[in-house]
Amino acid sequence: MRPLFHPAIEDVQPQAILHALSDPRRAVIFARIRSAGCVEACSALSAMGDQIIPKSSLSSHFKVLREAGLIHCERHGVEMRNRSRCAEVESRFPGLLSAIIGAYASSIDASACGTGK
Repeated sequence: MRPLFHPAIEDVQPQAILHALSDPRRAVIFARIRSAGCVEACSALSAMGDQIIPKSSLSSHFKVLREAGLIHCERHGVEMRNRSRCAEVESRFPGLLSAIIGAYASSIDASACGTGK
């Protein structure tokens, strides 16, 4: 298997973060990982309200979040485990993630309940 790409925190760009969190489903996925406070398996994040995200779409969403520097992924057997890189991003861009998640709070809640896109 190919190694996973994780940018160094010095290489993380705000436009990549904004792009990654511009998709409502990715914003929900990231918000769940961020609030979990522990490592989350990809499969645990596949349900959005009453909708199930296909594995291929979920994999694509994780790739965008990972390459933006928002999450760190590790393979454990056939499972991918994800953790937030909030502390690192917060040290580089103070207040950015809180501002974005706060601005999207209502749309994240709507998407998580299946009423968004």
